[in-house]
Amino acid sequence: MTPTPLAAALRPLLEAARGPAAAVAAVRGGERAVLCHGPAGEGSRFETGSLTKTFTALLLAELAARGEVRYGDRADRYLPFRLPGPPLTLLHLATHTSGLPRLPPGLLTRAVRSGWLGNPYAGFGEDDLLASLRRTPLRHSPGSRVHYSNFGGGLLGHVLARAAGGAGGDYAALLAERVTGPLGLTDTDCDPNRPQLKGHWHGRPRPALLMPGLTAAGAVRSSARDLLRVLTLLLHPDTAPDPVLRTALAEVQRPRLRVPRTGSRLCLIWNLRPRPDGALLHHSGGTRGFTAFAGFLPASGTGLVALTNTAPTPLAPFVQSAYGALRGLGSAPSGEVWTARV
Repeated sequence: MTPTPLAAALRPLLEAARGPAAAVAAVRGGERAVLCHGPAGEGSRFETGSLTKTFTALLLAELAARGEVRYGDRADRYLPFRLPGPPLTLLHLATHTSGLPRLPPGLLTRAVRSGWLGNPYAGFGEDDLLASLRRTPLRHSPGSRVHYSNFGGGLLGHVLARAAGGAGGDYAALLAERVTGPLGLTDTDCDPNRPQLKGHWHGRPRPALLMPGLTAAGAVRSSARDLLRVLTLLLHPDTAPDPVLRTALAEVQRPRLRVPRTGSRLCLIWNLRPRPDGALLHHSGGTRGFTAFAGFLPASGTGLVALTNTAPTPLAPFVQSAYGALRGLGSAPSGEVWTARV
């Protein structure tokens, strides 16, 4: 079969992946293409790192659409203690304006002592998350500045699990019940024990990532097949299986604030860059063994996923290549489907 224009456009991106395995996929109108390298296939599971937060944002929007939470709710409304100072809301956590540092204080020190070269987050659990929150002063007043925070992303998932009537550690089960299950994402969950590709760091194999205390910030595994389905649903929320998820899929891509000095906007976790031909929404992620990117252009019905099983390198060239490939994709659909292995 002759490669479609979309498949041909993806091939340089696949070749830019430095891991032993890679999968890149795109949708453009009625055209779909998936290219795989090495042991990867459409359904192979990669660690997605901070792409996890986009699932956490969708879970937040799902609970909000049901009326179980409000974006302006104080986070401590669902915690066993009150936080001092000005209100820290769910929206602050979902837009990186909480004032929390990037990581909980003490986590890196503990990781260096116990597992920095193996699983640096493994010894940090839900109790540690709450203990760190109680003793962490905010860097700034909530809502006043944008400061990327894995701490905030992990806390958001913990709070949502409590808001839905469970314990903070029930995030993974709640995500499956409310999001990944209804959307038919059979390859997507937080389970490190299900089969997944082996990650690599500086050419060396890595153990599966463990993040018991910050699950909602970086522990989701997924495949090119599932992530492409998510992007297709984001491009066409009206095709989601129920009204609540249709609302949630639209809500996560609604701009919430302007990022100073950049012209960019923040939606619920998703970054939005205005362009003459329409907004480009994107997010990336990385772990000690994987790099992931996802982005979409609603105006042209275009979305792109890029996954490889090696850790990000300085300046993240694979992520930059994926972003450039998404920008470069045309908008004319061909209506063809293409899957290839190289």
